[in-house]
Amino acid sequence: MNNRAIRKILKDTDFIHTSGTAEELKVAEYLKAQCEAMGVKAWLENFPVAMAAMEEAHLYADGKEIPCEGYRLCGSGEVEAPLVYLPDTDPASLTKAKDSIVLLDGGVRYFVYHDLLEAGAVGIITYDGSIFYRDRDIDKKELRPHVVDGAKKLLCANVNAKDAFALVKSGAKTAKITIKQKEYEGESHNVVAELPGLTDEWIVLTAHYDTVPLSRGSYDNMTGCIGLLCILDALKGEQHRYGLRFVFCGSEERGLLGSKAYVRDHEAELCKIALNINLDMIGTYMGHFIARVSAEDALVDYIKYLGAELGFGIAPRQGVYSSDSTPFADKGVPALSFARIAGPSQAVIHNRYDTPDVLSDDRIRTDSIFLTAFTRRMADAVKCPVKREIPEKVKTELDEYLFRKRKDN
Repeated sequence: MNNRAIRKILKDTDFIHTSGTAEELKVAEYLKAQCEAMGVKAWLENFPVAMAAMEEAHLYADGKEIPCEGYRLCGSGEVEAPLVYLPDTDPASLTKAKDSIVLLDGGVRYFVYHDLLEAGAVGIITYDGSIFYRDRDIDKKELRPHVVDGAKKLLCANVNAKDAFALVKSGAKTAKITIKQKEYEGESHNVVAELPGLTDEWIVLTAHYDTVPLSRGSYDNMTGCIGLLCILDALKGEQHRYGLRFVFCGSEERGLLGSKAYVRDHEAELCKIALNINLDMIGTYMGHFIARVSAEDALVDYIKYLGAELGFGIAPRQGVYSSDSTPFADKGVPALSFARIAGPSQAVIHNRYDTPDVLSDDRIRTDSIFLTAFTRRMADAVKCPVKREIPEKVKTELDEYLFRKRKDN
């Protein structure tokens, strides 16, 4: 794939395409067509996702309305209570949450949410953006079903960082959240393409294509999708021992929903998957290339050696990456994620500044050449050298990441 083709894909998909929307489906169909244009059969696999249509969302502090976005899926209603800023959610801090609406510095994660419920909080306010950015964007967040986990829903609102700062600075005493929304079941899609091999075993390559509500998602993660297409284009005319299955995952930004759906719907076939290779953000002008290996340490060493052999700088280590490799590893499939991580002054994600301008066509190609070389070696192996076992250290990290266990501080 040449630079012109890469830039065209970035241009064609340069719009917000969030989970479960017509725009997400448009990009899914586009990626399917890209595979088919290479002469490779591709199809869509749908899966259900919780959706909400926000009708009304208001936040008042000491009677003054503050611009906000109501959390999707947090229910509807109205709550008014004292406003408490909680920079920490340790047991001592949580004693201040009873019968209050709390303003948090962080997100509404599983244990934070349930700790707030137990402490008696009645509502939650979060914020994003920066007091130094010119924009006043407010992300459309959601109270994810796996966070609630069957518990009571609290009304939640999100504001811009400038307004959160002003609330704390002014010492606002009370808050009121009003939300009205319709919740329903929608649909998202994984795009699947295959290059069959000589055996009935597969290497599955993944990359997500959805975005968050404020982002056009060029870096995160159309670059990963382009990486998959580059690998597909390079290897499509070759015969390999292992089949190669390319899965462009929908709804990753909402908690890896696409890859979770894939391993759930294909559970009987997982024993035939030797390895998962996931791409999540490549191709920035600046930044270092990493690999997070949810598999044996020997694969970390292999990647180091391959980088040295090919003259490609890479920093691999064992661990869990917050991307679509995680559900595979959790099901016992050795998995790893590759990414080029740029500093926040060079490329950012999950906001309006994730655009094609921060990306280098040449860098996307050179990153993809290394990824193709790694994939080819795995696909041509007489026997995939990666042990089919997940180390205990990685299992612990998976338990923590998937909220089955609290992370030790």
